Amino acid sequence: MKNLLDYTQAELSEFIQPKFRTKQIYEWIYKKNARSFDEMSNLPKDIRERLKNEFYIEPLEIIKNEISSDGSIKYLFKLKDGKTIESVLLPMKEEVVDENDKTQKHARYTICVSSQVGCKMGCSFCLTAKGGFIRNLTAGEIVGQILWIKRENNIPYERRVNIVYMGMGEPLDNLNNVSKAVNILKDNDGLAIGARRQTISTSGLATQIKKLGEMDLGVLLAISLHAVTDELREKLMPVNKAYNIASVMDAVRQFPIDMRKRVMFEYLIMDKINDNLSDAKALVKLLHGIKAKVNLILFNPHEGSPYQRPSQENVEKFRDYLQSRGVTCTIRQSKGLDISAACGQLKERSKGENSATA
Repeated sequence: MKNLLDYTQAELSEFIQPKFRTKQIYEWIYKKNARSFDEMSNLPKDIRERLKNEFYIEPLEIIKNEISSDGSIKYLFKLKDGKTIESVLLPMKEEVVDENDKTQKHARYTICVSSQVGCKMGCSFCLTAKGGFIRNLTAGEIVGQILWIKRENNIPYERRVNIVYMGMGEPLDNLNNVSKAVNILKDNDGLAIGARRQTISTSGLATQIKKLGEMDLGVLLAISLHAVTDELREKLMPVNKAYNIASVMDAVRQFPIDMRKRVMFEYLIMDKINDNLSDAKALVKLLHGIKAKVNLILFNPHEGSPYQRPSQENVEKFRDYLQSRGVTCTIRQSKGLDISAACGQLKERSKGENSATA
């Protein structure tokens, strides 16, 4: 059987006629949260029977979740083949209600999704790398994470969310399926999550950055930089041997970006590794001429890691230097420190629990 979430409306219309039926199916799934074809009451019975025989619409099931005191929720999902992936719901702004119980400001959410089972990149600070690479996710398995999280958290259809492809895997190593997921999510008859609400993060696959740019999807780009010299970056991120910093920056300079937006550079800051002012000065030079925003991320420690969380003082000095030189820089608010929020943590912890009870 086929995962219906893998299909764009145009592709689905090749199976289902007349064409307006595909719009109805999309609306049932993405707007009305239908979990079975029997719920699709305005479809003729023969179409519903055909759908039941050929497709399914639940590509994943929840194994476990952890809820942080800050409201973040980490999910461990099982796919149809038994493989597992992680996703995170991040509440960014709380709902504001006045004394008459009238909503003044709606809650805002970001959903962080995985694009692969495992990862090939082998970054030394990332727990996902321990398990190696297993396979790419399909477009529908990516879309399914968002659909499930929105539905289960009662996030209304009309409440748009931001999507970040920053979970397990390297999104640009699965560019065809990730780009297809972007287009499915953009569909106005589906979840209608615009491209400018979707950010694709990459460890720096320069050739794939160029391909993504040529697709002109309208998405935002985030570069996992984490170091300002090739020597250090190769130690942290083996991908730098194939795509050094210069090649990544060249690809970024060619990437089409909305004039109102910036390319995000993610900088995972670790104690005594890359958190001093000399690194900040080198970063300013590296970003010269690029409309950039630097997001400083304090390392989220996990068992067995050789790296430590930096001091708040050093991080603030780093940020202040960048800002004094005209570089937009923020310190990402750490979320989920009291749960397995970093990529791969919940999966590893669950393995340990399963082996302990076996």
